Amino acid sequence: MAKRMNPAQVRNFFTRLQALDPEPKTELNYSNHFELLTAVMLSAQSTDVAVNKVTAKLFPAANTPAAMLALGEAQLRSYIASLGLYNSKAKHLIAACEILVAEHGGNVPNSRKALEALPGVGRKTANVVLNVLFGEPTLAVDTHIFRLGNRTGLAPGKTPLAVERGLLKSIPAEFMQHAHHWLILHGRYTCTARKPKCPECPVADLCQWPEKS
Repeated sequence: MAKRMNPAQVRNFFTRLQALDPEPKTELNYSNHFELLTAVMLSAQSTDVAVNKVTAKLFPAANTPAAMLALGEAQLRSYIASLGLYNSKAKHLIAACEILVAEHGGNVPNSRKALEALPGVGRKTANVVLNVLFGEPTLAVDTHIFRLGNRTGLAPGKTPLAVERGLLKSIPAEFMQHAHHWLILHGRYTCTARKPKCPECPVADLCQWPEKS
């Protein structure tokens, strides 16, 4: 595990990522709140590319909770069958739609408690929705961010929640809105799992990883 970055290094880290990409966006395609929630739920153990292929056909058929309920679980399964865990995803999504229609007027709620009460929505999904849709300074620790937190020394921790808490504590407030996407994109394209591209990394000199090349 890398040693922890100091506050000046953390600020410099995010200043550089901000300069390269001032307004980072999720790579999941969506055009309304429900579509984003659905895409994030479907993205568990699936790539954004695979999810976007599925939703390109699914959303024209059903892009509201009521329309998804009308589609039904069996039809939904056929649309998402190329994704991992598609049976449980279909079951959870239909159950979530029932709650959204019955308790939230078909709208995606903007509270963590209400989001995490939806079947198939855990802390990670709730964090993405709160950050992207409602501008809350949260971040979801996926495999990329967990790796970066530990490898770079931004927020070493043994669990995703430990890394999340470490990042929330160490990232300066002005970077929190976009920190989630800067870290995911950096982990996806530069600080990759097997062969990190250290020679072309814009923050390599700040990184505390002992094995960086």
